[in-house]
Amino acid sequence: KQKKRLMGDTNHFCPVSLKENFVLYPGLQEHAAKYKEKIYYFSTSEYRDKFLKNPEEYVAHNEPLQAPPLRVCLLGIHGAGKTTCARQIADKLGIFHIQFEEYLQELILPKTKRKVGPSFDEDREDDNKIPEELEDFSQTMTKTETEKCKQEVKLTEEEEAIKANLMDNMELPPKVLDKIVPDWWKKEPFRSTGFILDGFPRTSDEARYLSEEGLCPDVVVYIQVEEDDILNRLFPPRLKKWKDRRHKRKEYKTKLKELKAKKRV
Repeated sequence: KQKKRLMGDTNHFCPVSLKENFVLYPGLQEHAAKYKEKIYYFSTSEYRDKFLKNPEEYVAHNEPLQAPPLRVCLLGIHGAGKTTCARQIADKLGIFHIQFEEYLQELILPKTKRKVGPSFDEDREDDNKIPEELEDFSQTMTKTETEKCKQEVKLTEEEEAIKANLMDNMELPPKVLDKIVPDWWKKEPFRSTGFILDGFPRTSDEARYLSEEGLCPDVVVYIQVEEDDILNRLFPPRLKKWKDRRHKRKEYKTKLKELKAKKRV
């Protein structure tokens, strides 16, 4: 607001957050300090005190301070085209594309063996499973495969929370988010390359989590779409999926009929 005000090397961003977390965190006017006739803003009073103890550690010397890479959060309702847009942006800018729900699926896929959630529940293989009394007449399933199917896999507490989130949209607890989200800001190769995060944060609690952890995106884009556009986009593939499932069910019934006839013989 005051043009004559001489800002520090990081402008209105917190220099301590930049140095320690490599994040552009907007500072607050109430946490301001003056050093060598320049004004610096800080995200917290603790960071301001830290700066004042050793300011030379956080200011530029021979060359300007390096800014972190671009971090984008892309939001929108299901079917808005987030993933399509995110892929194009990631390719154009040379940054990583992280599809949040897909990433959660990959974390539990080794144990669940298939994707979970409302859109995947329709493809349940159990519906087309050969009954035990007819397994001896079926050549498609060996004994070892049958035993594998019967083995129950136990999920950890974190994996159960992820599954509940994908199945019933239950809130992910902070301890699960702690193991997933901070790495994209703090660990390589994401730290030095940047990313576009597709579909996160989805709730106000998740947004609050990012804020409390000091994980600031540089840009947040929300895609708004008309319902008719989403219907035109999602309906044809869903219809094809339904037809394929119906055809599969028909084949299963025919096979079951043949196996029952074999048993009678």
